[in-house]
Amino acid sequence: MRICLLSYRCYRYSGGQGIYVRYLSRSLRELGHDVEVISGPPYPELDDGVKLIKLPSLDLYSLPESQRFFINHRKLSSLPDLTEWLGACGGFFTEPLTFGMRAYDFLRNNDKYKKYDVIHDNQSLSYSILKIKRLGIPVVTTIHHPITIDRDLAIKAAKSSWQKMGIRRWYSFANMQIKIAKKLSHFITGSQNSYRHIIDIFKLPKDSLRVIYDGVDSSVFTQVPEVGRSENRLLVINSGDTPLKGLKYLLEAVAALRSERKIELMIVGKPMKNGYTQGLADCLGIGDCVTHAGQIDTAELVRQYSMATMVVVPSVYEGFGLPAAEAMCCSTPVISTTAGALPEIVGDAGILVPPADTGALVEAIAGLLDNPDRRRRLAEMGHRRAVQMFNWKNTAKHTANVYKEAIEYQYSFAAR
Repeated sequence: MRICLLSYRCYRYSGGQGIYVRYLSRSLRELGHDVEVISGPPYPELDDGVKLIKLPSLDLYSLPESQRFFINHRKLSSLPDLTEWLGACGGFFTEPLTFGMRAYDFLRNNDKYKKYDVIHDNQSLSYSILKIKRLGIPVVTTIHHPITIDRDLAIKAAKSSWQKMGIRRWYSFANMQIKIAKKLSHFITGSQNSYRHIIDIFKLPKDSLRVIYDGVDSSVFTQVPEVGRSENRLLVINSGDTPLKGLKYLLEAVAALRSERKIELMIVGKPMKNGYTQGLADCLGIGDCVTHAGQIDTAELVRQYSMATMVVVPSVYEGFGLPAAEAMCCSTPVISTTAGALPEIVGDAGILVPPADTGALVEAIAGLLDNPDRRRRLAEMGHRRAVQMFNWKNTAKHTANVYKEAIEYQYSFAAR
């Protein structure tokens, strides 16, 4: 098949969208399919043989906040650019909307859409996806989890009515996604937990949504032999410093543990400037034992997994929980909350605690630090589970089957 993957942004090394696009496109190509990726910035890292088509945007959120509003008027020469800038000025997140506009214009130009058998939308669900569908090309959409969950958790954590109003405005694109999804026919999600939430929130027919687990590349995510395990070293992957990720509770747990033992925490992911937990480590008096690695490449991430005594996933919700699966693949013990899909991913190969429960995290971390035999058992069990359950080749095979269903549906519908 000739496949076009659409993704409005693709961080290379953190955040599930860029990782999903990279490994899914690679595995589809290995199955013999012709795959092209159309992406807005930041752009994904792709393998040889997978073509990347870049759709530049204003990329306003890569700029300091003070610079977002002062754009050279020459950069506002198109409707998508003007919409993106006005949205940012008004406090709206418009990237899914404006990426869809650019993607539709690109595909329609010189009938470029005719080169593809299927379009796979990676959760932009913009109004223009319907326009793409009307061009006559089958559309499949991945919904990793409902963005309304992020919105509701952020509102719950807000400290004022003014903040709540701003959060609702920022997440207003979620209403667009729900509206558009009702007019599409084929969807993919990464867990049974996400399936239940999507069916409930989006009100989709149950047979329109397939559960296909994401994969982990076990040839890359494996314990590095020459890297020894550190003692008392916790690792957390924080793709976004938002209430959803629950970092606050882990920082509080580290502060409690710090009073009794030597401990260090490595945070991998986007910088925490203007984030939910900005300044909290210093307020808790643990600034000297918390290190921020920022965004790192895959080789360094695997090294960090291999060094860690354990990985902690303190999320209040996860649609899949890729860091837990990656850590297990690297034979690193995992402590995770029971939020969202995490129990599905971790199973009995890790320690599960209630979300948003600092005391439970303290007890679980201390207990595992004091029990090296249990760490070894969990490392072995986690590795076996990850290798058996999370395989990109299987992900690609099942995804290709959904493409075939969408193609058959499209042409049987057209023949009526």
